[in-house]
Amino acid sequence: MSKPFRILMALGAAVALGGAAAAQETIKIGEYASLTGKEAAFGQSSHKGTLLAVEEINAAGGVLGRKIELITEDNQSKQGESATIVKKLIFRDKVVGILGEVASMRSLEAAPICQAYKTPMISPSSTNPKVTEIGNYIFRVCFIDPFQGTVMAKFAKNTLKIHRVAVLTSVSSAYSVGLAKYFKEQFTSDGGEVVIEQKFTEGDKDFNAQLTAIKAAGVEGIFVPGYYTEAALICRQARELDMSFPLFGGDGWEAPELIQIGGTAVEGCYYSTHYSPQVDTPAVKAFVARFGARYDGEVPDAMAALGYDSALVMADAIRRAGSTEGPAIRDALAATRDFQGVTGATTMDKDRNASKAAVVIMVKDGKFKFVQSVAP
Repeated sequence: MSKPFRILMALGAAVALGGAAAAQETIKIGEYASLTGKEAAFGQSSHKGTLLAVEEINAAGGVLGRKIELITEDNQSKQGESATIVKKLIFRDKVVGILGEVASMRSLEAAPICQAYKTPMISPSSTNPKVTEIGNYIFRVCFIDPFQGTVMAKFAKNTLKIHRVAVLTSVSSAYSVGLAKYFKEQFTSDGGEVVIEQKFTEGDKDFNAQLTAIKAAGVEGIFVPGYYTEAALICRQARELDMSFPLFGGDGWEAPELIQIGGTAVEGCYYSTHYSPQVDTPAVKAFVARFGARYDGEVPDAMAALGYDSALVMADAIRRAGSTEGPAIRDALAATRDFQGVTGATTMDKDRNASKAAVVIMVKDGKFKFVQSVAP
């Protein structure tokens, strides 16, 4: 039996509080995600992991003798929708905690509302440091961009042997701007040179002007801290301009659509992320098997794994709190130490961030291949 599943059994064995009447009442957890729209691959994947965790928790008996009711809302990948959704979840649906979002810019919209109304929120995979800086009710189960930027800067310099790099940043994305900053700081401190910087906006489809300028600058690689749609298009257009060197990015590249959109243009490209289904550990093997059985053989990516872990961490906090009151859950979340999930052990630091290892993935032969793991 895998360790995460033993944890599920422990959650299910928790003693009910409040008698038989309470045992029939569900514990409502809200989830907001990009189930449609431009980043739907992120939201769908994260939701599948979250849903699997809730189903397994309930099958093992629930938490505090009660089943968890997951209430999921689609923000359609649109700016402004997350704030509206979170208000609905808190005031109409009366959720006791909230899971979401993958994208940092949407977590930054929702987090102030959760903070103001003392509703604990766990982001599965928003890596911008500002997310948890909003307040003490905001948590995450992933690493943050200063670490991810450092990982990719060192990988470019030491593994790819790149000394002259271009950075192509989405100025409309808090995630992209932050990750670019940390990459540049580490790369230059290690003796590399950021020869040229170019910018774009989320939703852009034509990057030829930026790429032409980059080609003329004589670089050896391009760091693209963006999301999978733009990253795939940038790779395609770079190859059309006869740029054969590697392009690389962060966990925003993590989606099957990167290969579907990019085709052969993304071959030999790299990105950092939180987990790989190819990592040979009992916990990962068991999770991949259970996920595949639930979703017709689908292989879970990092967003699915983090969605799964976020739900487990929330349920564990409710169990340890012995309560569904926001302040009690918040205190239990802050006290989380060495919680074993499929993406590794989660320990909340003083800023409510989880220190986790990163993995580097390469696109090879039309598939995602594990390259290496990097400890914090």
